[in-house]
Amino acid sequence: MKTEESNEVAIFKGRDALPSHYLVKIKSFSLLKASVGIYETSQFEAGGFNWRLHIDPNGDSNKNGENHISIYLELMETSSLPVGWEVNVIFNFLIYNQLEDKYDSLQDGRVRRYHAMKTKWGITKCIDLKSFHDPLNGYLIDDTCIFGAEVFVVKCVSKGECLSMIKEPAACYYLWKITEFSKLINETYESEPFGDYNWKILLYPNGCHEAKDNSISIFLTLPNSSVPDGTTKLLVKYTLHVKGQMDGGHVEFETTRLFTPGENWGSRKFLSLHKLKDQKQGLLVNDTCIIEAEVTVLGLIGTE
Repeated sequence: MKTEESNEVAIFKGRDALPSHYLVKIKSFSLLKASVGIYETSQFEAGGFNWRLHIDPNGDSNKNGENHISIYLELMETSSLPVGWEVNVIFNFLIYNQLEDKYDSLQDGRVRRYHAMKTKWGITKCIDLKSFHDPLNGYLIDDTCIFGAEVFVVKCVSKGECLSMIKEPAACYYLWKITEFSKLINETYESEPFGDYNWKILLYPNGCHEAKDNSISIFLTLPNSSVPDGTTKLLVKYTLHVKGQMDGGHVEFETTRLFTPGENWGSRKFLSLHKLKDQKQGLLVNDTCIIEAEVTVLGLIGTE
């Protein structure tokens, strides 16, 4: 069994709340220091596991902890755990300031991984003895002190993702020519599918949501059935244009997004109806509007 230790400890003062999981009061601390040495507490439960504290009032000399108090947290009853077990833990040691009636927290905030070869972790230089014995700090009064412990098990959700970037991504283009624009009466229209992933352009000729009756809304949509097995999302760079038909001017929306099958991404306020219908803009000519899409799949995201 290997003990892992840390010498990097931060002291946070002035906490009112009691330690969440365990409290140990030591009377005649000087006798413990002179005779017993390391004190092992009774077992206590936290996070579904059993633990105990090891308090070394002289400091762990094997780890250069002299002139300090060393505290370790040991995971107990590991024989009942399955083969290959591991438990990730954030623990917090506390010491009671008896003058201020508050608990000072002694911690470094790191996650420790307990497993069959490492069942004990702790802080070798938890607090130096000079500070501990200083009566102004209130830690040792009438040769009595109080330590506490909190143990937070970090649950592993076993979820993740893998992004596979495409070395030489190829863009696909689509031009959608919409005639008799003024006669469009439905709320929304879809283009024909295009590209390897059957992309579609989604048009709201009178806008949607806050753009209703003042703008056109245009989106790029990815059908549910168009991605390879094992792929959950696509990393996509795309541009949507309303093309100018007179002097080459156009209105565009360009961005990079993660697409989940079935999602629509674009702009609700893509282009105001006033600007679209302004003949000087050349965006609606002979009641015809031309929308163009340029789509580049940069990467595939799958579960890991």
